[in-house]
Amino acid sequence: MKHILILFSFLVLFSCKENTANKQAKSESEKPNGPAKVEIQNKDGKYRLLVNNKEFYIKGAGLEFGNIESLAQHNGNSFRTWRTENGKRPALEVLDEAHTNGLMVTMGIEVARERHGFDYNDSIAVKNQFEDIKKQVLALKDHPALMIWGIGNELNLHYTNPKVWDAVNDISKMIHEVDPNHLTTTSLAGISQKEVTLIKEKCSDLDILSVQMYGDLPDLPNLVKKFGWTGPYMVTEWGATGHWEVPTTKWGAPIEDNSTVKAANYLKRYKGGIEADSLQCIGSYVFLWGNKQERTPTWYGIFLEDGKETESVDVMHYIWNGTWPDNRTPQIVSYTLNGKTALESVVLKANEVANAKVEIKDFENDAITYKWEILPESTDLKDGGDYEERPKAVTLDSIKNSPGKLSFKAPEKGHYRLFIYANDGQNHSATANIPFMVD
Repeated sequence: MKHILILFSFLVLFSCKENTANKQAKSESEKPNGPAKVEIQNKDGKYRLLVNNKEFYIKGAGLEFGNIESLAQHNGNSFRTWRTENGKRPALEVLDEAHTNGLMVTMGIEVARERHGFDYNDSIAVKNQFEDIKKQVLALKDHPALMIWGIGNELNLHYTNPKVWDAVNDISKMIHEVDPNHLTTTSLAGISQKEVTLIKEKCSDLDILSVQMYGDLPDLPNLVKKFGWTGPYMVTEWGATGHWEVPTTKWGAPIEDNSTVKAANYLKRYKGGIEADSLQCIGSYVFLWGNKQERTPTWYGIFLEDGKETESVDVMHYIWNGTWPDNRTPQIVSYTLNGKTALESVVLKANEVANAKVEIKDFENDAITYKWEILPESTDLKDGGDYEERPKAVTLDSIKNSPGKLSFKAPEKGHYRLFIYANDGQNHSATANIPFMVD
């Protein structure tokens, strides 16, 4: 009897594994191998994005080097890039991984910017750029994960020559000629009457307008109507309050929101600036599904440098699923340096003993571990998300370190930030920083 039971158990286990393998093989076989047919439909004033004849509302993230698999696990359905070749991974490899995870891609195309010295009066340079972009399009146009072509990023930032829009329109027309299956867009830094008017006049071939806004995002639906844009649009960057939008210390250091304030703003901005427009807005790409140095290493990425998720990932999970994650990220209740918040412009003396204190709330009462770091204030400051060097950490001269509390000797004269990271052991972390000056 024992041998019969063992044989029966083996047959059941083998049958389950075979069924699972068959289901996976079937799922893989159902994925299209050819290019997706992507269209915009306007029905009674409501725009819908269609992918292979099915409505596709973009639940997306900006993802240059971030975790593609985790985006799918949180139920995102798309990501955008800024260029076809990012210097680390070829575009085909990125598209292949997107396809494996069931994600569609708005593929960015690098278009030269006037603020970097490109001259749109130089017809030869413009033509060379056009031909190079055509090669990129031809190489990728038939990939099944491709959805939309993003022609340039924030080309209106610090520019004067409207001929850039002629070049964008020419690129869009070329794409539609060689690739009839996919749509085109360009991403604006903010939105204004001037840009909407120019896009309508000079870029009539574009299928979608894309806008990038941060603190003012809840104003977007009204601004779209005010400036007369009547077509479909999407938000291709949104998230934390911009470093140009926040209060500063007395010496001019921008004050970064802590991770809990950021998360609350993500939810508020999504509801007010994206969800609120069900007629023209076809979805969005949150910024940034990953991590980058821009003013600080924590300002815009909703992941930390070590891959831990911040509370803003919880918010995106809630937005995309309607429920919160099973285990949530710790929250910052308060954070002070010598009893002062960042808004009170903390000034220390060199070698002075300073005291920091953070109070954390965790929904599941997970054990919290604390990490402190001092960074000099960044001096490698750029515009428009251009690459910045991360400041090198200063040696932390700790006098006393206990859970949520730190006593340390202030470094030499200069401008700094004291960072706190509160980790829950479940790959989540709360974070905050306080700028301080040593006089």
